[in-house]
Amino acid sequence: MNTTLLNTSIRCIRDTSVTSVIFPGLYSILCIVALVLNALAALIFFNIPSTTTFVVFLKNVVVADLLMTLTIPIRILSDAGVGFWQLRAFHCRYSAVLFYITMYISILLLGLISLDRYLKIVKPFGRCALQKVRVGQMLSAAIWVVMLSLALPNIILSNKPPEISGNKLKCSSMKSKAGLLWHEGFNYFCQVIFWGTLALMVFCYMFISKKVYESYKASRSRSHAANRRTKAKVFVVVGVFFICFAPFHFARVPYTLTQTRSTSPCRAQNALYIAKETTLWLSATNVCLDPLIYIFLCRVFRKRLMAIFCKTTNESPKATSTQLEMSQMAQTIRLSHNDTSHIKQCTSDSSFDC
Repeated sequence: MNTTLLNTSIRCIRDTSVTSVIFPGLYSILCIVALVLNALAALIFFNIPSTTTFVVFLKNVVVADLLMTLTIPIRILSDAGVGFWQLRAFHCRYSAVLFYITMYISILLLGLISLDRYLKIVKPFGRCALQKVRVGQMLSAAIWVVMLSLALPNIILSNKPPEISGNKLKCSSMKSKAGLLWHEGFNYFCQVIFWGTLALMVFCYMFISKKVYESYKASRSRSHAANRRTKAKVFVVVGVFFICFAPFHFARVPYTLTQTRSTSPCRAQNALYIAKETTLWLSATNVCLDPLIYIFLCRVFRKRLMAIFCKTTNESPKATSTQLEMSQMAQTIRLSHNDTSHIKQCTSDSSFDC
């Protein structure tokens, strides 16, 4: 039965008349922009000492984004049908796997960044192991090891001779029966990663916004502009995350089922393929949007970036870690509980910064 379903899926000739023309161009633009932005981000971040977990997580996001960006040229050539079928086979077995894995590594790291902001702003006096730099480095390393280990079966079990249909090679045709089952199960696991991370981010930033609003009230601040800037920072992080990744995760499961077990008509399979490719490109744009998050959330990054563009070297050596920013916020919140009459202007607008 499963063999029949697989053969049905393979016999469906994929319509790439749209994807082979439009998406190589879109990915080419994306690749150029992403390389420039992430190379610049790496240049800045790796000259900043890892004095906080926040910086540790951001550095790992930069590495994941760079690796993801480096897989895009192979995807461009593969989608455009340039080169031999061996290039497409290499993309299916190796490059595409790295593309997806680095995307989910970034998603998990963005979740840890949200949790880190929550602990430093909402619970500034608590002692949590997650706030230790060594623990942050271990967590980051664990994410890389676990996700890469889970990706290996996708490579190992793509061991069938490629079957070319209509001069096109479908990646699913290279997977063994066990490979198709692992592919389907891994995609369900990735769904859990995304929706779980999104729920964590919403939870963390809801409480961060609440704490910031309370600090404004306690200090009797009338800075509505600062309040709007703080809300904008919350919206940027959660909004970018949802807009980039949610559409792909709505389309991913039904598309995966057409690869592994579905007997849906060929037209439906092609429609789901186009939907998957469109939302996947939208997800890939995150490698260009993450640097915007660095600018919004990391004051040191902004200062280093301005120094590069302005060609100045007068950056102050102080305030180069999150602890100074967080301690200022923590002091404001503590004073608001002890004696609100002596509170000065709340600095919560900068409380998201590293």
